[in-house]
Amino acid sequence: MSNWTQVTHFSLGAYSEPGPLRWLYFLLILCAYVLIVGSNLLLTALISLSRGLHQPMYLLLCSLFVNEVYGSSALFPFLLYQVLQEEHSVPYSLCFLQIFCIYLYACVEIFTLAAMAYDRYLAICCPLQYHSLMTHRQVALLLCVTWLVPSLFIAVLVWLSASLPLCGNVIDKVFCGNYSIVKLACSATRLNNIYGLLYTVLSMMLPLLLILYTYGRILHVCVSAPGQARQRARLRALGTCVPHLASLINFSFGCCSQVVMSRFDVSWIPAALQVALSLYFFACQPLFNPLIYGLNLRQVSCVWVFLVVESHRDSSILIQMSQ
Repeated sequence: MSNWTQVTHFSLGAYSEPGPLRWLYFLLILCAYVLIVGSNLLLTALISLSRGLHQPMYLLLCSLFVNEVYGSSALFPFLLYQVLQEEHSVPYSLCFLQIFCIYLYACVEIFTLAAMAYDRYLAICCPLQYHSLMTHRQVALLLCVTWLVPSLFIAVLVWLSASLPLCGNVIDKVFCGNYSIVKLACSATRLNNIYGLLYTVLSMMLPLLLILYTYGRILHVCVSAPGQARQRARLRALGTCVPHLASLINFSFGCCSQVVMSRFDVSWIPAALQVALSLYFFACQPLFNPLIYGLNLRQVSCVWVFLVVESHRDSSILIQMSQ
């Protein structure tokens, strides 16, 4: 405890001097952020304005797209600011706010994917009871659980970390991470480690087990159902479950990268690759989801085609009127 100091800011040690490439990095980050926000908000507006898409699965998709915008906004403006600075530091309170926002993004992502898996399970395994089980009230309840329960978990996690006396202020990352701050503590961190393990089990492992269970049931129905019913189940699973599984695999890879980078010694990995892996979760997932869902879901594709046709027709009418 004798080395305890009052920390007012944290220094981010993973930044290197970019030299003349500073503005190139800035433009790349800015383009990625604009693309993420634009694509996710566009699909959110598309679903919101199309009455034919006001179904449980698409309402859950809206929550997923909103979460992508929220998560990227918790990081990308911060990166844009830091890239242009000579000294890379962040105020104490802002660092913990960023931790809360980033962790909430990750938890809402896996909770939403679990809710979507449950929705697909009911649609494929219980088609006759689907509309009575997945009402708008049930969807609203799922969305509340998806956002509120992780908020409570993470608020406690951040409070425990903020209560620790610190013996340093250097975080070897390009953004704030909870475990990076816990490692700076002067006192015992047993309570933080126990709660961190509990948080991981409740917020990550349980939703993942639910997803695996539902897809196991879906696979069982696709294999064991009689001829025509089996064909229908396979087509429905192929059309809606494949994008979901692809998103889940991409999410899992990003989470594993974050855990490995935070918990283990990865000094043997080149510094540039470490930074790329730490940002993978926040860049690729928000870009991947609108692409795979926007192109692979039939109803969304139909709305896209309708809008393109209507836009072309309106343009033709304006040209004719101008002539």
